[in-house]
Amino acid sequence: MNISPKPNGLTLILGGARSGKSFYAQSLAESSGKSVTFLATAQALDEEMSARIQKHRAERPAQWETLEIPLGIASHIQQIKSDVVILDCITLLVTNLLMQFTKDDIAVDETFFMPALQKEINELTDVFRLQKQDWIIVSNETGLGLVPPYPMGRVYRDALGWANQRLARAANKVIFMVAGIPTIIKQA
Repeated sequence: MNISPKPNGLTLILGGARSGKSFYAQSLAESSGKSVTFLATAQALDEEMSARIQKHRAERPAQWETLEIPLGIASHIQQIKSDVVILDCITLLVTNLLMQFTKDDIAVDETFFMPALQKEINELTDVFRLQKQDWIIVSNETGLGLVPPYPMGRVYRDALGWANQRLARAANKVIFMVAGIPTIIKQA
């Protein structure tokens, strides 16, 4: 599958946990033969996550540039010189932002969180239009499961759903991953 040959190509890859999203995104970028920057939003806040980050780093080609940016991605985009950018993932970007607005790790102040998320995603989509790189963005689709039994889970699910919708509208192509199988659900 080819990445868009046109400037400003944006591909959004959605799916559940362990559906093959990241692997597929990396395969697309690698098969393009172009230079790649990998934008990672994960933070090594515990040993398990640190080990996962190290494993993912080892799986990427050594010549790829990696930038670890948990928030404020749009403000860092000018430093990217590659032809293809993988942003993995919006799921953790939303989590990182949500954690800034929690009180006692239980409640979230939606009054400030949603406008901050909207600003983050809108700045990203504005930057996509100005850049010449092809972008591949990875995000989880959380709207297919049960309704979370606690308020913060519901706020998170709703916020991620909004972010995914916003990115899907901006994308040239949207791919839904199921059991490692890509299904194109939008192609401009």
